[in-house]
Amino acid sequence: MGVMIEGRYEAEDPGPGTTRNGAYERAKSTLRDWITADGPFPPDAGRYHLFVAWNCPWAHRTLLVRAVLGLQDAISISIAKPRRTDQGWVFDSEGEYADTELNAQAVHQVYARQRPTYTGRITVPVLWDKDTQQIVSNESADIVRMLATAFDPDRHLCPSQHEADIDRWNTLIHAKINNGVYRAGFARTQEAYDAAVTDLFNTLDDLEQHLSGHATLVGNQLTEADLRFFPTLARFDVAYHYAFKCNLAKLSNYPALWDYARALYALPGVEETVKPDIYKAGYFSPSQLRNPLGIIPAGPRVDWSLPAKRTINKPV
Repeated sequence: MGVMIEGRYEAEDPGPGTTRNGAYERAKSTLRDWITADGPFPPDAGRYHLFVAWNCPWAHRTLLVRAVLGLQDAISISIAKPRRTDQGWVFDSEGEYADTELNAQAVHQVYARQRPTYTGRITVPVLWDKDTQQIVSNESADIVRMLATAFDPDRHLCPSQHEADIDRWNTLIHAKINNGVYRAGFARTQEAYDAAVTDLFNTLDDLEQHLSGHATLVGNQLTEADLRFFPTLARFDVAYHYAFKCNLAKLSNYPALWDYARALYALPGVEETVKPDIYKAGYFSPSQLRNPLGIIPAGPRVDWSLPAKRTINKPV
């Protein structure tokens, strides 16, 4: 995905970070300002813009909150093309994958506008402030929380009485599942892979048990934690199970998790954010570590339209 060094784009990416034992470590986001009612970035409808990509699970979580809270008119988006190039995430000149906000040809050109100059990895999502012409944040967890609170005073997705439980689930699921699939897929030693896969499936087993008796993760109501969990579930059988060797079981082998995932999918606006064919093409793109020939498999067929037994209501 390339890097910026003092505002200059470098296509040569040093690759995913690893510890000495071959375990994958995700680079930390560094642009982390905040939208607040009394700060320099107030929650004004129409002021902010999201740069995203359908492939990216971290961008997906921000699109889910935007859809579920009905913020499509309040926060505009630019969607990068599904396939990255030597310029990283790029845009077309017109159509679905054009950037109509800054007329950027690549996401790194958005980062190049940042002052002081930016050094770091080029990632999505990016939350852009149209008024000050700068990036507010490139940390998906922060963007999710901002959208769920600053743009919804009633905090439907993050009610104060459940915030501690939401944060507990977010922390566990991020470490063991959202990032856990990457720890498995990008592991460079058998030991690192074994540890990641064990953590991943032990946690899925625990969540299967929890969701056998609860409609959602917290308080039997839809929260931010569910929307942060869903992008991994949406990609699991078509991508992570095969491309990342997370193959002890499929999502569809877990009755409660599979039912829960389909109930989330059935929420208004969620289906439009799920792109299985794009996920397969992205995760099976040529990679020396995972798929050197870049052959995209035909399957599996995953029928998300099957009715779920549980009902998860969109917050009102």
